[in-house]
Amino acid sequence: MEKISQIATGKAKSLYTTSQTDQLIMEFRDDASAFDGKKKAALDNKGKVNNQFNAFVMEFLASKGIETHFIKLLSNTESLVYKLDMFPIECVVRNRATGSLCKRLGIEDGLILDPPLFEFFLKDDDLGDPLITVHHIKSFGWASQSDIDVMSSLTLKVNEILVDFFNKANLILVDFKLEFGLYDGKILLADEFTPDGCRLWDKDTLTKMDKDRFRQDLGDVIETYGEVAGRLGMKIKLD
Repeated sequence: MEKISQIATGKAKSLYTTSQTDQLIMEFRDDASAFDGKKKAALDNKGKVNNQFNAFVMEFLASKGIETHFIKLLSNTESLVYKLDMFPIECVVRNRATGSLCKRLGIEDGLILDPPLFEFFLKDDDLGDPLITVHHIKSFGWASQSDIDVMSSLTLKVNEILVDFFNKANLILVDFKLEFGLYDGKILLADEFTPDGCRLWDKDTLTKMDKDRFRQDLGDVIETYGEVAGRLGMKIKLD
């Protein structure tokens, strides 16, 4: 499968058309960004690590009954995915309080949230991905109530699956965000699941093992991503 033309480029990935009208090539780049693009850098091997990390997680979720846009790996930095009609919504689950939630509500960092907190955000970098409610989504026509119900149910199911998955690797899944889209009328999990889009802490030391290492200048970003991958049983190829 070969790229034909680029149709979208984001902060760390690019999408290309292929000879199949319903399939795209998703390329992971070495670019890193934080704070809605205000902080940027290029990190060697980031694209390779995240592409293969995402493929591993997507295949694992598929084995647990979660349908995704992922089709197969094409190279160390490229994956073949279905072309979806995306919802402009980010579904966020928080198992512990940290980051923006603590700033917004004055909550103690690391507080265990039981049940997990579920939130919607509008996917719009220019607006800072604002927090929204079900009423916003319905009033502005971003998704129907049935779509909202499916996305909510799938997100919480993914949380149950991955909390256990990461726990077995001695990691706490602190929070994460998911995106969804429609393919032939069916809602599929889209985008990616990598340490760029979730928070992971070591269970024993609470060491941050995710993109916060870049946000907070903690160093060893990709090395730490690689350690997480190794704990989960992945074999990341860098050649």
